[in-house]
Amino acid sequence: MPFYEKGDVRIRYEETGSGFPLLVTPGGGLNSRISNWPTAVINAMEAFKGDFRCITMDQRNANGGESTGPVPVDNPWDAFADDQLGLMDHLGIRQFFYMGYCIGGCFAGKLLQRAPDRVVAAVFCQTVGHRPENPTVMYRHSKDNWEPDFRKRRADVSADTIEKYYHNLYAAQPDFLYSVPRDFIRNCRTPMLVLPDDVPGHPLQTSIDVASLAPNADITVYPWKQPEDLRQRTIDRVRRFLRAHSPLSAAAQ
Repeated sequence: MPFYEKGDVRIRYEETGSGFPLLVTPGGGLNSRISNWPTAVINAMEAFKGDFRCITMDQRNANGGESTGPVPVDNPWDAFADDQLGLMDHLGIRQFFYMGYCIGGCFAGKLLQRAPDRVVAAVFCQTVGHRPENPTVMYRHSKDNWEPDFRKRRADVSADTIEKYYHNLYAAQPDFLYSVPRDFIRNCRTPMLVLPDDVPGHPLQTSIDVASLAPNADITVYPWKQPEDLRQRTIDRVRRFLRAHSPLSAAAQ
């Protein structure tokens, strides 16, 4: 179980496969961790290891994971991007694909904003987003599913700090992807593929908005998780999308 360390941040990560690098972050909200892959709708570490160098990680302070660090109150989305880009630097990787599940859609937006020359293409899988008719759904999810166990481990972090953290995650920009504004996605030319979902924390409209606004985005059918042959075709579509944008493939031509 390798770790990347920078200052007071320690990130656990795993790798499998070979080829052009693909950073994939599992779902789970603030509990996005490697152990979530076996129950993911697509286990990216298994599905794509024959095509790409797949890299994944426990996000900072995820319960059940092994990545630790301060609670980044002021710029939480940037702090996640710092961890992700720092890991790529640690591995000597300059350019990479990114595929984010659930909260990973917000990670994707911030990575595309922070490192437009490094993220070659991005896949948004069942992205988290703001739901106007249920605006506190992500706050409640974090409060119920992340905070209790985190506080048991980290009694040094005050309730006030955590409330400020939630505010800057979900309420400072209460629209769309939380992490970036619509105008950024509207002007982002990085190729994107969107796999929609529609549960309380994954609004279908957010996926539609990403695909509609981004000039080089495409979207799959919805629903796509069943039957199994449709799910497999969706996995293959992700594979073909990434292969089509691989610098290694272009160099071979």
